[in-house]
Amino acid sequence: MNGRNALAIFCLVLGSASLLAGLALGWRVEPASPATAAGKPSAEAPAPPLPRAEPASSSPPPATAPTPRPVAPLEAEVAHLLDGAGASGGVSLIEMGGNGSQSWSLNGDQPFVAASTYKLPLLMEEAQNIAAGRASQSDELCFREEDWEDGYFDDYSPGQCYTRRELDRRTGIYSDNTAAHILVRYEGGAQVLNAYARAHGATESSFYDANVTSSNDLARLWRDEASGNAGGARAQAYLYPLLTNTVDEEGIPAGTPGGAVVHKIGVVNGELNDAALVENGPRGAYVLTVCTDGGSWQLVASVAMAVARFETA
Repeated sequence: MNGRNALAIFCLVLGSASLLAGLALGWRVEPASPATAAGKPSAEAPAPPLPRAEPASSSPPPATAPTPRPVAPLEAEVAHLLDGAGASGGVSLIEMGGNGSQSWSLNGDQPFVAASTYKLPLLMEEAQNIAAGRASQSDELCFREEDWEDGYFDDYSPGQCYTRRELDRRTGIYSDNTAAHILVRYEGGAQVLNAYARAHGATESSFYDANVTSSNDLARLWRDEASGNAGGARAQAYLYPLLTNTVDEEGIPAGTPGGAVVHKIGVVNGELNDAALVENGPRGAYVLTVCTDGGSWQLVASVAMAVARFETA
């Protein structure tokens, strides 16, 4: 054996001994990665991605209509008020709010003498025509003898002329009959007035001639007006002041706490009517109309109080 072979054997024996010693001491031998085996530096494997959290939905749950409030107690109370007063009556309520608004009536289609409630569609038409530019507040309208009816004002004489604005004010605030007759004539007569009223919901009424209506028809007129279907905001801005703080506030306004009431009354031969829009009710605006035969303003106010409590509940 030459010296080179002896050295190789010695190194082999020494390496085996070192390996056996390492195993005895618990050394762990990691297998080489392919990159290391190829002579390249190893890279630590990337951590697996975290699960992606889905964003919470920003959409609100589907809206559900509020449970309707029971109207049976209100109906019983109103019927009791009418019976206690020895009167017959029709009462209609239309809430003008959004989700959950309700409508209710008692004898809503029963006919009653309209009395001066015919002036509600008359003034609605006046306001709509002025808002649309078909008429002007400064128009001069003149009195004729056939226009006369006893009323609040007595300063009329043949040929005397008044601005449309003044006649509208007399018809609304003071419910003057002669002023209203002049307006009806200039608007085209009872046929035109009734065509307008039918177009805005009063389908069962005959105003001015025959002059019969119902609480439902009067309520539908107010609903159309308040919804903007009779000339919109411009017409409302003209109409509402004509029917607010009038000379007759003993009915629905007297029984409506804290609410701005726009209304038109009618009185003839023991029949009292009040057709109102309550603008600031606790659930939003609402329409209340009351027609009575044999009633009183105290009865109408008591009905309005009952409805106000229903709106607050």
